Amino acid sequence: MSAGLPAWLLRQRWPIALALLPVLVVAIRWASFLPSVIDWDESLYLLQAREWLRGNWPFSGVWDMHPLGAPAIIALFFLIFGESLETVRFLGAFCVTATGYALIALTRVAGAPRALGYAAAVLYAAHTLQMGGLASNTEILFAPFVVSTLALALAQGPLWPRLIGMGLLMGCALLVKQVVTPEGCLAFAIFAWPLLRARRWGMLFATAGAYAALCLMPTALVAGIYALRGEFDIWFESTVLAPLEYASGRIPLEQMFWRITLAALALRWLLALALPAFVFAPREPVLRRLMWLALLWLVVACLAVAGPGFFFPHYFLILVPPLALLAAIGAYSFAMHVGGVRARLALAALLGFAAVDMVATDLTPRLTRGFAMGTPDTPRRMAALMNDELQPGDTIFVPNYQPVVYFLTQARLPTRFPFPVHLTGGFANLAGVDTDAEVARILASRPRFIVLDRTEWFTMRPSAMSMLTEALEEGYELAASFAEERGSIELWRRVEAE
Repeated sequence: MSAGLPAWLLRQRWPIALALLPVLVVAIRWASFLPSVIDWDESLYLLQAREWLRGNWPFSGVWDMHPLGAPAIIALFFLIFGESLETVRFLGAFCVTATGYALIALTRVAGAPRALGYAAAVLYAAHTLQMGGLASNTEILFAPFVVSTLALALAQGPLWPRLIGMGLLMGCALLVKQVVTPEGCLAFAIFAWPLLRARRWGMLFATAGAYAALCLMPTALVAGIYALRGEFDIWFESTVLAPLEYASGRIPLEQMFWRITLAALALRWLLALALPAFVFAPREPVLRRLMWLALLWLVVACLAVAGPGFFFPHYFLILVPPLALLAAIGAYSFAMHVGGVRARLALAALLGFAAVDMVATDLTPRLTRGFAMGTPDTPRRMAALMNDELQPGDTIFVPNYQPVVYFLTQARLPTRFPFPVHLTGGFANLAGVDTDAEVARILASRPRFIVLDRTEWFTMRPSAMSMLTEALEEGYELAASFAEERGSIELWRRVEAE
């Protein structure tokens, strides 16, 4: 029996490896389950999802300038697994795993070895620890749709079933964030290349029209639903006009290059491992084609990152799938150059070193205060204090701190603009309303608690700062102050009239 066990394991090693990928992803991303806040945007999406389940729809009830795909996916997971931060972080692990499987499928339909696809999946998972990728952000949520679309574009088989799958998948990705448009165009270009070479013009134009219609279908369906609710204008201003106005802005060149440099440092393993793909150019035609495809994909992904013009760290997560594929090709090419059993060991070692280094990079700052990484953080401590006093119907106001505080307290929202930069900060012009009047209305309603981040005080508009200062002086007392690395977070309690 013992003699037959190794042979059985040898035959089953690939199914076992595939089955273990989710375990590996959770092991890599375990730290995502610790903090209440990883990324500001994620806090807004989960708040939108919770309010949606209460009948308070996105945009009309909780405003944002992104499509409703992210809160819709989170709301679905809330329905299945319950409303909690852990559910949202599990969603992130689920999407990273799905993207890993899609990368494996992409390499397999391209004819590449299994080990190469698995290497790309592991490298992708490890590098989602960087640049805010531990959050269930849009770049994590739409990645499975984008990579699966590209895999279908490369696959062989009947044209129309593949095209329908591609269009619907990319349509779902567009419903999460419109920035995937360049990658959607790349997918159709790959799909249409054989038609173009064969000069099948009729089929080319027919498939182009069908693909465009399928990509737009989910968005059109949402627009129709909002039209039936009498809220089409709100939807249009939020998801079309506001993003266009946002994308018209640009950060200074110096700041842009600074953020690109930080992203390059975070992606150092992928960039380094990609080099052998060009130094040890693969001899196999399949790998050469896949290498140039990955490079083209990377160029298109760079357009998606640069399009909005602000180069926020999580934007660079769009580069991770094509870079992971390029790095896997490079690592595989290097391993093949070494040759023999040493090739497999070299490939495994390279993957292991990269993954461990990414985990260590993420873990180091978490250990700066000791091993008590799972203790309640400031939003949880603050929410616990407020929950002891809040009564049904009470509201709180978080003018310049994390929106997740609303979620943790289960308090009724005082405004449809819970995201600070849209209400009191530098992007208030996107909201389409008089935000000073909105802040005045909120303060006039006298929320039970006001949460103030002193480190973000001067990022608010002077008018909002003035109104808050006056309201706090006239009707609130300091209930608690919480120390964070960047400064103090203050909790102000309403003073009841005697």
